[in-house]
Amino acid sequence: MTAWLHIIGVGEAGVAELPASLRLLVNYAEAIIGPARFLAELTSVIEARPELTTPEQVERRSFDAIARALLEPAGTPDPVADDQPRLIEWQAPLASMIEQVTKLRDTPTVILATGDPMWFGIGASLARHLRPEEFAIYPHPSAFQLAAARQRWPLQHLAAISLHGRPIETLHQHLFPGSRILALTTDADTAQQAAELLVARGYGDSRLTALENLGSPDERSITATAAEIGSETLGDFYVLAIDCIPAPGAVLLPTVPGLPDDAFQSDGQLTKREVRAATLARLAPYPGALLWDVGAGCGSVAIEWMRAARDAEAIAFERDRDRLRMIAANAAALGVPTLRIEAGTAPHNLSGMPAPDAIFLGGGVADEALFEACWDALKPGGRLVANAVTLDGEQALYARRARLGGELVRIDIAVLDEIGGHEVLRPRLPVTQWSAEKPQQSVIVL
Repeated sequence: MTAWLHIIGVGEAGVAELPASLRLLVNYAEAIIGPARFLAELTSVIEARPELTTPEQVERRSFDAIARALLEPAGTPDPVADDQPRLIEWQAPLASMIEQVTKLRDTPTVILATGDPMWFGIGASLARHLRPEEFAIYPHPSAFQLAAARQRWPLQHLAAISLHGRPIETLHQHLFPGSRILALTTDADTAQQAAELLVARGYGDSRLTALENLGSPDERSITATAAEIGSETLGDFYVLAIDCIPAPGAVLLPTVPGLPDDAFQSDGQLTKREVRAATLARLAPYPGALLWDVGAGCGSVAIEWMRAARDAEAIAFERDRDRLRMIAANAAALGVPTLRIEAGTAPHNLSGMPAPDAIFLGGGVADEALFEACWDALKPGGRLVANAVTLDGEQALYARRARLGGELVRIDIAVLDEIGGHEVLRPRLPVTQWSAEKPQQSVIVL
């Protein structure tokens, strides 16, 4: 199958800088989609239609043949179609942009995108909606590559993130002493918002560099500390480089599970630090996996799950309104503002949700209907972890262990306290933890 969609990365110099092979693809497209500034530059590219020299007849719908024509020996020039392509300006939001493209399926189409379309670009989004053989990618050096080169920062040691149309709180989980961050931005306000967040976290001495219009004749950079950058005037097209410098006493919040309990807003309904770390170890977060945190309390397990692995997702199920607000506040403060929060009473609010790769059952452990709903929803090979502190909860876990297998662990924690002027280790309530993996579905061969 010949690709009908070709996604071309364009730099700040515009479409005029495209090499001959890509200009040829633009000439033979029946539809060209892109931002207005790229479409406005197309007149000279389309009017200067090159003659093809190839012994084969090049079909309008064979973009691969067009590209090959540049490499074939000279022959009789091919006729060039007279009709002009449709120029289609992008329509926000992203869902509308996807619809614009999919409506053109099997029509020779070119998308003009900024930089590398597969790095926080339209190519990465379309890859979820199209078959690989339907489209081809022609990347330009990305904004991250250009920014890293200007800063002389090794790209493999950076956090390359997008704050374009995303909450500024995304920054939180990347703030560590000595960390370097390159961030795509929304507009001139992004740098100021980032600076305010850094100051609030104790990183006010961090150096921020706004790299504007990378690759264009108007390229420039502005550097200031987070505490100073508010006085600078920025344009809307820049990459924000952040060299993280903490002040003495700045709180360290690592991505390893087991954040301090006081990192969370809580009414006491909180899986304590040591038990939480053991729970996350059993849940085993991995990139792109989905967790259900059922009876989420303040959301600590779901939040740490998302922090522990790239692109990990979670849904926090909670019925208490005050706790729902705490979950949202904690998720934003700890860098995972995209945590999905579902209000309502389980198991009713579980219905229709995407199937999870792992489930943490932190509330209603003894509720058999709730457990069955969770176990049924769990993907084959997925993991379920349940913690109990009450006798009826423990009995339920013993029964499930006997029926379904898995492991039972008793977690006893004691913390330093004082009695009558003497230090003692005061035991907390012991936690019985059951973890089990749902069997893979067997294949019956007839």
